[in-house]
Amino acid sequence: MAQPGPLSGITIVDLSRILAGPYCTLLMAELGARVIKVEPPGQGDDARHYGPFLNGKSAYFASVNRGKESIALDLKSASDREVFERLLDKADALVENFRPGTMERLGYGWDTLHPRYPRLVYAAASGFGHSGPYSHYPAYDMVVQGLGGVMSITGHPGMPLTRVGTSIGDLGGGLFTAIALNAALLHRERTGEATKVDVALFDCQLALLENAIVRYTSTGEIPGPMGARHPSITPFEAFATADGNIIIAAGNDGLFAKLAEALGRQDLAADPRFQSNGLRNENQGLLKREIERVLQTAGTGHWIEVLEAAGVPCGPVNNIAQALAHPQAAARNMLVGVEDPTMGRLQLAGNPMKFSAFEDPETRRPAPDLNADRERILRELGL
Repeated sequence: MAQPGPLSGITIVDLSRILAGPYCTLLMAELGARVIKVEPPGQGDDARHYGPFLNGKSAYFASVNRGKESIALDLKSASDREVFERLLDKADALVENFRPGTMERLGYGWDTLHPRYPRLVYAAASGFGHSGPYSHYPAYDMVVQGLGGVMSITGHPGMPLTRVGTSIGDLGGGLFTAIALNAALLHRERTGEATKVDVALFDCQLALLENAIVRYTSTGEIPGPMGARHPSITPFEAFATADGNIIIAAGNDGLFAKLAEALGRQDLAADPRFQSNGLRNENQGLLKREIERVLQTAGTGHWIEVLEAAGVPCGPVNNIAQALAHPQAAARNMLVGVEDPTMGRLQLAGNPMKFSAFEDPETRRPAPDLNADRERILRELGL
């Protein structure tokens, strides 16, 4: 059973695999939709074979497929095609992340499905989308991180290329697909019209470039990596302390004045080189040296206390263990328990979307074993 949520009653047939599509359908399941994962027989989703493994089972797969159901179908087999088509009869949406043309070759492209299932929303996430000269090219997370420009602005100047620490290519695609799919379901609810959603991971990377695009198009300057500082706001970066690092985000003149006072350096706020954000940007290196000269007289913990008391946004640079141990993570239920029959108890990322009308339980159903729900689904379909 799907957990209660704003999408309760919505059924999604999920043909997607690995990360971009499954992340989309994970979000839909967290919102209350029933997600029926259709996998190829034998191997299933490729992600079932990615580590880390616990008792021979993929924790990676478990992390993005919890709360779903699984049925294995060979879409080239007549009997399995009948099952698949019965599923589509009952479904509100189909999600897939194949290369464009794959569904058409199977006889299940949008142009074929829409006349037969006029209320079925069709959501496709692919590397380059269903149009354009690169449409049929394969693309993985690292490929679109490189092609989409985000890798060129990540890391430190002059250092080797750096991948964003999470799979932002796939996750961005999954997020945008989930947003578009929800909008398409609302549109169908209002008008009765089902639509095709076409999301390209490459497009998503461009959309996520944020101010890097407008910096280039408005000035002609090509942005590059800037380490741990903001390209347009100063001081807004990581600073060295006596025992580590601290993030300080003094995003306006008022906060900068509070920072200067908290550091005992009121002269910085009065310095004509630092009296506006534009001037602070121009003199970022000099200002950083002056701030670090003070910060390196004490440890990170001391300065967080001082700056928080002064109302200056700041924080430590946590590792993953420290981030998960933060009291806010527990207060917001951002680490949920999953009891898996093979792996035992897992702790996975919680749902960041909270709703006053629905509870946010501390546990979730595990990811399904391959084909685990076949018999029940077939009974529901009358087969």
